[in-house]
Amino acid sequence: MLVESPPEVSAAPVVASRARQGARAVGLLAALAVLAAVAVASIAVGARQMPLDQVWHGLFHYAGTPGDVVVRDLRVPRTLLGVLVGLGLGLSGAVMQALTRNPLAEPGILGVNAGAAAAVVSAISFLGASTLGEFVWWAFLGAGVVSVVVYVLGGSRSATPVRLALAGTAASAALVGYINSVQLMDSKALDKLRFWTVGSLASANMDTVRQVAPFLLVGAVMAFSLGRPLNAMAMGDDTARALGANLTWTRIGAMAAITLLCGAATAACGPITFIGLMVPHLVRLITGPDMRWVLAYSAVLSPVLLLGADVIGRVVTRPAELQVGIVTALVGGPVFIYLVRRKRMAQL
Repeated sequence: MLVESPPEVSAAPVVASRARQGARAVGLLAALAVLAAVAVASIAVGARQMPLDQVWHGLFHYAGTPGDVVVRDLRVPRTLLGVLVGLGLGLSGAVMQALTRNPLAEPGILGVNAGAAAAVVSAISFLGASTLGEFVWWAFLGAGVVSVVVYVLGGSRSATPVRLALAGTAASAALVGYINSVQLMDSKALDKLRFWTVGSLASANMDTVRQVAPFLLVGAVMAFSLGRPLNAMAMGDDTARALGANLTWTRIGAMAAITLLCGAATAACGPITFIGLMVPHLVRLITGPDMRWVLAYSAVLSPVLLLGADVIGRVVTRPAELQVGIVTALVGGPVFIYLVRRKRMAQL
């Protein structure tokens, strides 16, 4: 009796998939190497020119000299904070874009950063808040409230990318006007906030790093844990449910992660825009739509962009400094216009 043999299964797709995974892993290692190089540049380059041997001495043979103080007490905390804040902004942008299925979603564009900033300004001016520990909780509150408001104004479940972007822009404009009004009426608040509100790493110190690091790291862990559910949600709610994703808990977890990441980042150095918009778009060109890789790459490349912008701001206007928020806005504005004018975006 003849027995029908099973059809042969081609191994080509499996080999191709493994090759893609290997290429992504190699690319991630290369991104980590770039991050290390930019971090070294952030420590070695600044408004004050310093020879490399003095930088080395400040890092590994600290003796309390003025050069050592600049390296160890100013540039190292600034670099560490830049890595943490960049990670937070990149991850929050990637999660926000996946959650809303909106390629224009970003904490700055959707008003989340402005909400956090408005809450902090209010706390400083009306409640006398003066420490970062107080700023963080108010920033969380502002970020969470504005996230919900923009999502509702954008149409909730029927929201389109353009409607969400318009709702976020309107909310940001209103909140920026409120922030400016408070600052003009309260000269003390203006003195405290005039650099903070444009986004800056200049006031970083190790206390700041220690206070915001737990919130950013918890938010990062939550964001990474959402990779698979967000992949399922990208195929539609019905398909996601069929694949076993809990949409309610995924949305709650995503909003909690976004609030933690944006709130802590904004409390630490003010509202910095466009990092969360640019980097996930660049990453998807490298990795494809798989959110597990998008999140991993965004967590590495966002600090690269933020630290690079900070170094540029310290160099181009020596001996003064150009705040990193201004540099990212100058770069991000044209990128945003390009994304809006793309053929696919115009059809949404």
